[in-house]
Parts: sequence; C-alpha cells; structure tokens
Amino acid sequence: MDRLRPGRWLLKGVAIVAFLYILTPLIFITWLSFYAQEIPSYPPEGYSLQWYKLAISNERFINAFLISAQVGVAATLIGLAVALPASLGIVRLRFRGRGTVNNLLLMPLIVPGIVLGFALYVFQVEIAIATQWPILGSFGGLIFGHVLLVIPWTVRLITASLVGFDRTLEEAAQNLGANRFTTFRRVTMPAILPGIVAGALFGFVSSFGNLEMSLFLVGPGRTTLPIAILQYLQWKIDPTIAAVSVLQIAIIAVAMLITDRFVKISRVV
Repeated sequence: MDRLRPGRWLLKGVAIVAFLYILTPLIFITWLSFYAQEIPSYPPEGYSLQWYKLAISNERFINAFLISAQVGVAATLIGLAVALPASLGIVRLRFRGRGTVNNLLLMPLIVPGIVLGFALYVFQVEIAIATQWPILGSFGGLIFGHVLLVIPWTVRLITASLVGFDRTLEEAAQNLGANRFTTFRRVTMPAILPGIVAGALFGFVSSFGNLEMSLFLVGPGRTTLPIAILQYLQWKIDPTIAAVSVLQIAIIAVAMLITDRFVKISRVV
C-alpha cells in the first residue's frame, strides 16, 4: 500500500490539472460576462449584470435560441427513432457487415463538421434540381442535417446499455407469459433508459451548439444561436456574447443535472 500511495497522489494530481485545464475557458468566459466595461480589458473597471440584461432582451438572440431549440428537439426525436432499432439490430442480430453498419452510424463523429456541412449542401442542391423539392434552405433540410449529428451519440450510448444488459431477465419475463413487445416495454426499456436519455441529451447538445453544418443549411430568416453569436461578433465585441454563452451552458447543465437525478444517466457516461 505504501508503494501504491505515491502513484495514487500523482494520478489525482494529473486528474486535477486536466480538469482545471478543461474548465479554464469556462471560468474566464464567466468572469468576462460580469465585466462593467464594454471593451474587455484587464484589470476590469468593475462588475455588472448589464450584459445579461442585454442578452435576454436581444430579440435576435431569443429567436435564434428558439430555432436552435426546435431543431435540436426535432433532430433528437428523429435520431432516437432511427438509433433505437439500429442499436438493437447491431447488438442482438448476427449478420454480415454488422461492423460496417456500426461504423457508418458513427461516421459523423469522425468527419469534420465543415466537410459534412458542405457535402449535405451539395446533396440538397442535387435533390432540389432532380425533384424540384424546396429542400435547400428549408427548416426540414436543416433538421435532416442535424439528425446526422444526433444518431452517433444515441447509437453509441444505447448500444453500450444493451451490451451490459442481462438477457436472462427477458427470458424470465417471456417464460412468465409476456410477449416480446411487453417484455421490451416492461423489462428492456427501463434497463436501457439511462442510455437512451444520455444519448438524447448529448445529441441535443451537439445539435444545439453546431455551427459548421448550420452555416451551409440555414435559409433566409432562420438563424441558429451559434450563427447569431458569430454574426454579432462580426460587428461588435463586448461581454454580451460571454453572457449568452454562460446562459446557454447553464441551461444545458441544469437540464442534465435534473435528468440525471431521475434517470441516472451517470451510469452510462
């Protein structure tokens, strides 16, 4: 035990340093959002909540937030509808090319966002030319692109939940007279629910904060929150953007903490 103690302290020290390194940008952004002066400089002239008031009262940010939320929710629901049966097929079935299918479903995590966005833009242009469907720049086209961001997270976490699930529980339920649907609803679904919720949350966050793909797919009059922040920075630099970022992070963090309290998503992430 005495020999292992220095190694444990070293491991804890490295973990603390890594944790602080990850949190450093968030700490500075939060600090900047309370600056009193318009032009960020150090040391600050004072502290104020005026930038939060401006962020909340800015109609452009509010509309962009609502559009990002709508796209994120729609993409998450569609992504779950695709990912759940796909995960069941990957884990439960044995077929040729199963690994290839799994890799394809996870591919959007590997492909750079700017490349994926440009590819989807070209794809929608070709579809619009071939079918005359007004998909380019439409709300549906934007959701279609964001579904690709949600599917990898949901497939990855649902698959992880299914792999660790004891199938003898399903067999016991069926031996007691439950059919397959009842077994899935009463036994399998509650067991993998943390993975489903975790995948949905991570997929929603990925969609909500996406910039690269959205730049190619948004249409006139539709601006997501990351694009609204980028456009604001083109004309003005003040702590309002920091306040918007802190509010965005706080909303997502509170949602995840509340969800984890009831669903225990920490078991799979």
